[in-house]
Amino acid sequence: MTTNTNRRNFIKTAAAASGAAIIGAPYIGNAEAAKGHTWKVQSSWDAGTTGYTLFKEWCDSLKEKSGGELTVKSFSAKSVAADNNSLFDAVRSGVLQGMNQPTLYWAGKMPATVFLSSYPMGPDQPAQWDTMFYGLGMLEMAREIYKKRGLFYVGPIQHDANIIHSKTPVNSVADFKGLKLRVPGGMVAEVFQAFGASTVALPGSDIFPALEKGTIDAADYVGPAVNYDLGFHQVTKYILFGPAGMMSTYQPVDLYDLTVNLRAWNKLSAKMQFFMEEQVSIFSMHHYVSIQKANVVAMEKFKKAGSIVSRLGAEDVAEFRRKSIPIWFKWANKDAEAKRVFKMQLDFMMNDVMGYVTEADIKGLKL
Repeated sequence: MTTNTNRRNFIKTAAAASGAAIIGAPYIGNAEAAKGHTWKVQSSWDAGTTGYTLFKEWCDSLKEKSGGELTVKSFSAKSVAADNNSLFDAVRSGVLQGMNQPTLYWAGKMPATVFLSSYPMGPDQPAQWDTMFYGLGMLEMAREIYKKRGLFYVGPIQHDANIIHSKTPVNSVADFKGLKLRVPGGMVAEVFQAFGASTVALPGSDIFPALEKGTIDAADYVGPAVNYDLGFHQVTKYILFGPAGMMSTYQPVDLYDLTVNLRAWNKLSAKMQFFMEEQVSIFSMHHYVSIQKANVVAMEKFKKAGSIVSRLGAEDVAEFRRKSIPIWFKWANKDAEAKRVFKMQLDFMMNDVMGYVTEADIKGLKL
């Protein structure tokens, strides 16, 4: 594991060498570059979306940045592995060397992953998640969890908040009752089920046809930019946000990550491993800012297409907290890994720096 001092020295050296923004990154020119490594990495982004365009551009840049030591070939959703389960297995077996997915997609296989990305009424700011990963030890926890499965969690990639598109108006949590709603599963699904929604898990590429056919009434997915790319304005009329200043109460910081086959990772030189950790961190900021910029443009397009925006109120947020907190503990108690990650987060949320959770909020709940 690299030290903070080494990290700072690397950044200073890189900045001096490039004479420009750190995103340019230095070449890793050495004898090992002549050998070269090629990774095939599949993303959950559909081809043609803003998310996949950003990811592909980043992957394509890595050969030059690494001085030829690493070539990363990107693949859009379903290009190699047809679904989440087969993608997980394809990376573990080495058919693919990596994946770029929402971290919580693996909740069924690794309950702790529901706490490696945002969850209902948990930490709701990107900076809080970066603090937990890079300051409070959550990156090391994630890597320990993934290594047991033959995988290496390189790092989180900040993306966006998730919003809900619906065919009928949703103006409060009461309107979730009876709603046929697409969600990513896991804890998020259980919270909506507590409100009476009928939930179904679908990959992003299957949402449009399900809405078009009426198989579902509404869909949670990512933010405005990608959802407009997917054509949600053609099959829904309403968009639900959280209260002002908060796009989402149930998944406000939808983290993706880069996870790779452990054997492929171990074949890289130590210098190349360090370089890739830095590149993921750099791309995380670039991806997040680019998506937020695209969201602003996309919302204007949604409005022109006739979409109507509604927001949850303070009473809805309070009800989300009442429903969500017991479910936090339910998931944390699924295994020792989940409990360890959540305990760190709970301590952080109860610290006066955040002040998100009080003793009264968790009375009667135990880890």
